[in-house]
Amino acid sequence: MKANTTEQPQKKDNEFFVHGNCSSCKARIEKAAKDAGANSANWDVETQKVTLDFNPAKTSADKILKKIAEVGHDNEKYKASDEVYKNLPSCCLYDRSLPLGVKGELAHSDEDLAPKQNSPSKADHLGKTLEEVRLLKIQQATALSKKEAGLTYNIGSKELLKAACCNLSESFETNATVDVSFSNAVTGTKQLKMLGLDQKYTALTKELLPEIRGLASAYGLNLIPGRWISGIQLTKGGSTVTNGYESVTGQINTELLKFKNENETSINLFADANLRTEANITSTQKLSEKWNQSVLLHGNGTFGEADYNDDGFLDQPKGNQLNAAYLLNFDDLNQSGFGSHFGINFLKDERIAGQKGFDKKLPQSAQSLYGVGIDISRIQLWNKTGYVFKGKPYQSLGWMNQFTHHEQNSFFGFRNYDGQQNTYYSNLIFEGIFGNTNHKYKTGASFLYDDFNENYLTQNYKRTETVPGLFFEYTLTGEKYTLVAGARTDFHNLAGTQFTPKINFKYDLSPKTILRLSAGRGFRTANVFAENQQYFASNRQIEILGNGGKIYDLKPEIAWNYGISLQQEFQLFNRKSMIVADFFRTDFQNQVLTDLDASPHKILFYNLDGKSTANALQTQWDFSPAKNFDVRLAYKYYDVQAEYLSGKREVPFMAKNRGFANFSYSTNKNDQGGFWSFDTTLNLVGKQRIPDTKSNPAEFRLPEYSNSYATLNAQIAKDFNKNIRVYLGGENLTGYTQNNPILDAKNPFGNYFDGGMVYAPIMPTNVYVGIDLKF
Repeated sequence: MKANTTEQPQKKDNEFFVHGNCSSCKARIEKAAKDAGANSANWDVETQKVTLDFNPAKTSADKILKKIAEVGHDNEKYKASDEVYKNLPSCCLYDRSLPLGVKGELAHSDEDLAPKQNSPSKADHLGKTLEEVRLLKIQQATALSKKEAGLTYNIGSKELLKAACCNLSESFETNATVDVSFSNAVTGTKQLKMLGLDQKYTALTKELLPEIRGLASAYGLNLIPGRWISGIQLTKGGSTVTNGYESVTGQINTELLKFKNENETSINLFADANLRTEANITSTQKLSEKWNQSVLLHGNGTFGEADYNDDGFLDQPKGNQLNAAYLLNFDDLNQSGFGSHFGINFLKDERIAGQKGFDKKLPQSAQSLYGVGIDISRIQLWNKTGYVFKGKPYQSLGWMNQFTHHEQNSFFGFRNYDGQQNTYYSNLIFEGIFGNTNHKYKTGASFLYDDFNENYLTQNYKRTETVPGLFFEYTLTGEKYTLVAGARTDFHNLAGTQFTPKINFKYDLSPKTILRLSAGRGFRTANVFAENQQYFASNRQIEILGNGGKIYDLKPEIAWNYGISLQQEFQLFNRKSMIVADFFRTDFQNQVLTDLDASPHKILFYNLDGKSTANALQTQWDFSPAKNFDVRLAYKYYDVQAEYLSGKREVPFMAKNRGFANFSYSTNKNDQGGFWSFDTTLNLVGKQRIPDTKSNPAEFRLPEYSNSYATLNAQIAKDFNKNIRVYLGGENLTGYTQNNPILDAKNPFGNYFDGGMVYAPIMPTNVYVGIDLKF
């Protein structure tokens, strides 16, 4: 892929192009310049220029640039020796193949966006202080960061366009790290799983603010439109303490579209064979030199009544969603040092499911058909403001605030569930250094307020959680290693004082071999109703076996996660190739178990009394056998077990063995910028344990384990130019569907009805088309 050869900005006589990456580079370049006699030197990571002030009688630009090269930084007059360059810290290894004046991460012409956290300019330090993911252009659709101490994948827009990606739950179809599960045969909801554990143990954030948690757990993935996403940052295992205490298996952060280099308005239209339709309008505009905005609009509707297995139930719910967001950004970092980001999001989502012919306008008691209705309203307001200290680009202060109101009104046959959640979140972060930028730290305070009001059947559950917290994180950067160690203390009014340490360590065994270690603790309060709605469409009665805790009479969940990974790059077919192998283990000290085995007529919730562990092994190989042809192969092994009341068992609906293959090919661009792209993804899913149904009559029993199966998704897209793109795709092209996904579907008000025993696709092969237009 060719480097971006756009015209370089004009420079003054005392400005010179110098390659570099980060704050360590900045300190090294400026020190070398002063050692060579400069009165002052200021190197900027964005422009890749150093501005020199020196006395020509004492030194010269030639001497200064020669000294800068001697410490490892190529410039417009001298090139560093290979030996010195290779001995730079990994974060400083800039791309030497790029022309001077072009940043490494910004060098590629494709508009492939992916988030990144660590960079030293004023703008980037504001982003770090706000914990805001910066959007960078990278070559790969999905890139594993070599600089981060944690195992962090940056998923760009190119990756998101490989599949339909109508919402966040579909954004990981071509990613091997996250498993997308089919969790309900009636409501059609999907859930993510990472490291062998449910979605609730992964911190899901938007703009690095709390997003999918609490009452939004079941349906929150459907509430972030795919066309609004500019990039996703996925961290496995240990994550930073600055973002809170709830992360156990990692963090997935979503960044919304923002203004880049020019005004842009996009329209996306989508439809599939099951009459699911969608429209998206996004517009990013520069308002003035310091202000820009994003307007994001989304609407979808599902109008078809699909029942391919003829069980009388809709295979997917009908309904619609209206979703709108407005982002306003202020950037005066280079002048006053201030920057700010404002956002507001409002949505309304309505779904109807159940038996064909059910009329939502009539009460359930007035009709014999079984129905499900889910209405969600949500509004969010947020702001992130930061200040970078004058003359100290490594020192900054940021403050994030967000208010969320989430409301759900729903019924599942005669079972009603309504809930309201009001959340206020605030996080104040100060970033600085000890001596030099090899010793960085972040410290600050956070506050979380959650007010829950839930009604299940005739019972009301209210609680208010207030959680002030303090945190500190230290980053040590050496020539071949990076250590990030942090801890936080949170004073939870219901869960008591909780101490949460986390550590990430990266060591470069060689420039192409990276070893990572991580360990950390997380805790959370379970929302047993909201997080288990996939079982509401059944005859199962809920029982909470309390133990005196203050949340549903249960104690908070506590877990430790440990991880090790090895990243190896090498050449194959004279092209870059990479293998990553990682292993993570999660040990629960306390867990709220969802027990479906005690009886097929009950769901039991209780705190763990014994051991609960999850072992997750993954190997992934990325390579390019030919130009424009990328291959990603992965194998995952999960061993997830818990000690239930009935004894030690495998956690249900978790396949021990999974295989993954993604193939992506694109043609060369023509003179108008047009090209074809082809993508296909194969998922192999091994057998899964199914909850015990032996006490049911024979016709309503399920086997102990499911069958293995495979799914295949594919898409063909044609970019006519940079403004017009059309695509045609197919999902579940193998046509595999689960037999009998709903037990006793003919008698939904009977004792054996159960729509929650889902382990495989319900919908057969589906075909979709779409068009993207840019202005």
